[in-house]
Amino acid sequence: MRCTIKTLTVLLLLLCAGAAALSFFWGADGDSFILLHIRLPRILLGALAGAALASSGTVMQAALQNPLADPYILGTSAGAALGSAAATAVGAPFASFAYYAFVLAGAAGTTLVSYIMAQKAGRTSPLTLILSGIAVSSFAGAVLLFLLFVKRGEALSSVSFLMGTVTEGSAPLYKIAPALFAAGFAGSLLLARQLDILSLGEGRAAALGVRTERVKAASFACAILMTGAAVSAAGTVGFVGLIVPHAIRLLAPAKNRLLLPASALGGAALLVSTDFLARVIIYPAEIPCGVLTALLGAPFFIWLMNKTAR
Repeated sequence: MRCTIKTLTVLLLLLCAGAAALSFFWGADGDSFILLHIRLPRILLGALAGAALASSGTVMQAALQNPLADPYILGTSAGAALGSAAATAVGAPFASFAYYAFVLAGAAGTTLVSYIMAQKAGRTSPLTLILSGIAVSSFAGAVLLFLLFVKRGEALSSVSFLMGTVTEGSAPLYKIAPALFAAGFAGSLLLARQLDILSLGEGRAAALGVRTERVKAASFACAILMTGAAVSAAGTVGFVGLIVPHAIRLLAPAKNRLLLPASALGGAALLVSTDFLARVIIYPAEIPCGVLTALLGAPFFIWLMNKTAR
């Protein structure tokens, strides 16, 4: 019952955020074209990106049994952003299949390197994982800045995108990004029961017949697919995958089959709300929504890291 109330609560928040974003841009003359063809698609992309990031964070935290795991912190988002910049540098059209191949390759590469660096005697500590994620993210950021320097003519739009800005969208984006999210989310739901068992500890999970390394690999694959969808829709928005799963757990502890959809709805509500605030705080100028999520997420991350250390 409490889990149902939790899901309904975040769904209500999502509906309120979408209604607020739509109502603000309803012109005095009721310009329905702008509303339906510009604002509504942007809200849907923001909801997609938020749902994908929150779901990725939920899966990573469950697979690694680490409350600090998140696509942004582990370098997955940085790798996807690097792949996006590399695709642009070689001339791959935005949101094309070649573009997404670069994005997913970048996300997979940085995630794998972070995880391998954090392993010691077959175990990963939260602190080591964070440090390796920071190192990999810094390296990916340095390569990304080099690519932006080489392609100085496109640097301004790229910097805005990488700071976390929901795009206006394009026809290929509306097709491929939702498909990536759907595939990653469906795979995560199929893994939910095994992730619940994994929370008992790797030793006990293995004794119960769970192939822990395979579950981790499949979980990372799902998280990479969803992160790729999120980065293509909204750039590198940080901390959504960290904040939302913990906020949902505060409402009521739940198994992953319930936590995943609730986190997806919560992430969608958070990013749609943040994107709305980013557009109205200094209207008509626009703040990248990634700036606002960082202002929310950085203090939360510090609090959570201290709590985990204790």
